[in-house]
Amino acid sequence: MIAIVDGGSTKCDWVILNENGNTVLKTETTGFNPNIIRPELIVPEISKNKQLVAVKDSMEKVFFYGSGCGIAENCAVVEQGLQHFFTHAEITVKEDLTAAAYAAYNGKPAIICILGTGSNSCYFDGHTIRKELPSLGFLIGDEGSGSAIGKHLLRRYFMKKLPEDLHHSFTETYHLTIEEALKNMYHNPRANAYLAAFNTFVVDHKTHPYFQNMVFDEMKNFLEYHVLPYEEASRSEINFIGSIAFFYEDIVRAAAAELNLNVGIMVQKPIESLVQYHKRYLLDF
Repeated sequence: MIAIVDGGSTKCDWVILNENGNTVLKTETTGFNPNIIRPELIVPEISKNKQLVAVKDSMEKVFFYGSGCGIAENCAVVEQGLQHFFTHAEITVKEDLTAAAYAAYNGKPAIICILGTGSNSCYFDGHTIRKELPSLGFLIGDEGSGSAIGKHLLRRYFMKKLPEDLHHSFTETYHLTIEEALKNMYHNPRANAYLAAFNTFVVDHKTHPYFQNMVFDEMKNFLEYHVLPYEEASRSEINFIGSIAFFYEDIVRAAAAELNLNVGIMVQKPIESLVQYHKRYLLDF
């Protein structure tokens, strides 16, 4: 059997194929970005999934694409953890940007953007992935991401910058104290996912003019940092992967239009497209 995994910071989507290329299992685990989770927790987290435990000894290949796997050291950490769990399998670990490029490829070169818990971008011509700029993570980067928008929301809430109706609604929804927020931001190994979770509130109120402007500015910020540096930006299609791109699609398109950029497809969950790319280009069935 073969596992194809789209690994985000918040969760991992798994698809298991049999020897004929048919899907026999779809499941989820928590995310294990090596920049965030301790390496020794990878195997215990996977082991919580009884479906994966049941098939682990039959696994021949595992293709894992994960956030935080953009450097060799982090890839090695995840590969080691996966090898300890899938003891008989050949393990391949690459960054989530590779998965995004594969999933958003529609036969012609494009700029591929990730907008999920974190953010990133690349240019993919069908063969080669090119990155112009590094991903700096949620502390000083991840423009346009769920964690960035969550950070804006919490900052504006506690500094009393939200309009009165949004401030009241946020208070009634979360009853969040500054002590609790600081604890989760500075003592939580998944602080980026914690911040991104507040997008539920923004999405629920995204027609509010205040949030329309806030998210628009952040999406424009993303495009300026992660798309405009590509020389192909003005003439290539720009495709997006991730839940943040999906939920704020209208705002992303509006921000891109202001910069004269051409947005193509939006894919909320890349796993199905990623599987199809493997079956078409990478696997022999």
